[in-house]
Amino acid sequence: MRLHSGRRAVPATLAALLSVLALVLSGCTSFGDGSDEEAAATASAPPAEAEAEPVEWTDCDADISRLIEGRPGSERDLRFECGRTTVPISYDDPTGDRLPLFLVRAVSAAQADRIGSLLVNPGGPGASGADAAIGMALTLPDSVLSRFDLVGFDPRGVGSSQRVECIPDELKDRVVAAEPRPTSDEQIDDSFALTQDIAQECADEYGSPAALGVFNTVDTARDMDLLRESLGDEQLTYLGYSYGTTLGSTYAELFPEKVRALVLDAAVDPDTDPREAAEAGAAALERGFDAFAANCTALIAGCPVGDNPRQFVEDLLNQAGQTPIPSSEEGEARQATPGVVHMAITAAMYDSRAWPQLAQSLARARDGDSAGLFTLADSYSGRLADGGYSNLMDANLAISCADTEQTFEAAEVRELTKQWNATYPLFGASAALALYNCTPWEAERTPLPERDAEGSAPILVVGSEGDPVTPLPGAVDLAEDLTAGVLLTWQGQGHTSYPKTPCVTDTVNAYLIDLVAPVDGLTCPA
Repeated sequence: MRLHSGRRAVPATLAALLSVLALVLSGCTSFGDGSDEEAAATASAPPAEAEAEPVEWTDCDADISRLIEGRPGSERDLRFECGRTTVPISYDDPTGDRLPLFLVRAVSAAQADRIGSLLVNPGGPGASGADAAIGMALTLPDSVLSRFDLVGFDPRGVGSSQRVECIPDELKDRVVAAEPRPTSDEQIDDSFALTQDIAQECADEYGSPAALGVFNTVDTARDMDLLRESLGDEQLTYLGYSYGTTLGSTYAELFPEKVRALVLDAAVDPDTDPREAAEAGAAALERGFDAFAANCTALIAGCPVGDNPRQFVEDLLNQAGQTPIPSSEEGEARQATPGVVHMAITAAMYDSRAWPQLAQSLARARDGDSAGLFTLADSYSGRLADGGYSNLMDANLAISCADTEQTFEAAEVRELTKQWNATYPLFGASAALALYNCTPWEAERTPLPERDAEGSAPILVVGSEGDPVTPLPGAVDLAEDLTAGVLLTWQGQGHTSYPKTPCVTDTVNAYLIDLVAPVDGLTCPA
């Protein structure tokens, strides 16, 4: 099994802290299916509307302030609160059992002329919106923070909300260490077997397809509308990255009249089928690696991985395959397999600011120290400092599979793995193998709707020409599909664009604050 793309990883220290805060604030309704009698009564009752519950806010400023101390942006005068509320487990039974959600709100002391709340999602599926609110409070422009409360929530199944947990840490270790580019039938069979083991663990843990199927994007979008109401906003202002663009566009489709302003950055293509998307993703990651290599070899001081970074990586993967590479980190017993090397490279492709770290980590691994590679790989897989994992991997798989009815037979995936391994030598095989993830998955499916969001206010879609995770054609397609879609293109490298350059930043700020959308098709230089 390989992870789905299109997300930001959760720093282990922050994920651990938010889990503790969530436990302190717990005490909300437990997660259950309800009895057969309750279900029968609901089926015969008149339709009911889902009701928004108040958010119970608690001051967690001291805890979060200690965590961010010393980080760039921590000097800002901010106040943090942690919150809990509940939403229906099933919108088919909106008055039945409810599911708890965890939120973080950041408010600037300089706030004036408040517009409302800016709800954020960092991608995934599976990344923590609560974590995102903390990180973005340190990085978003002061002009935005001075007009909005910044609010992040962990979606259903994620982080410190009602999380989906069913993949044992031992299986997650196997996912990270697994051969990323299988070439033999035996290696491909091993990958299929790992995926089947994971699906069986989750089926056994949840007991019914209905229980595991509640973790889906459509219901999360419905949750967002209840959160909007709980936060006191007549319309939604939203900033979503990567998978967060899928969540945001789904919200717009379900509640077009409730859209104030949606920024959908690094858009996931709504039109391509999974096979096309997987191949496009592999091709984009190959281009991303080539951009990393060109950047590295152009350094005046010299590239740490030599004049041919691609060959360097090939040699390192072979080295790790023959003799896994130990780490100098104190207490670290793991050794880096090709899977760890590959996952570290993939993690660094998301942000060009991580390229120097990747180059140094690869060079040190060649010399026998894999500590830097583990740092990158662990950030991507959600592995925590104590050796356990966040539920990033569980949620990524559960939500991705609940969102689609399409599956792929093993024979087709086997053939694609071999083909793409030749065509896209670093990332093709893993992209093909990910197509099998949902084939053995036993859960009810809630496919994503077609999204034109007719009747909504203008929606700003942002894409970058050098995005190695969600290629630019996805943003073009999403902007075209949305009746009120407006496309902004950045000519830069990396996954996501805002707020990286003045042109993009000023354009998005004007839209969020004053509802001034740019001319459709505006391009910002790198």
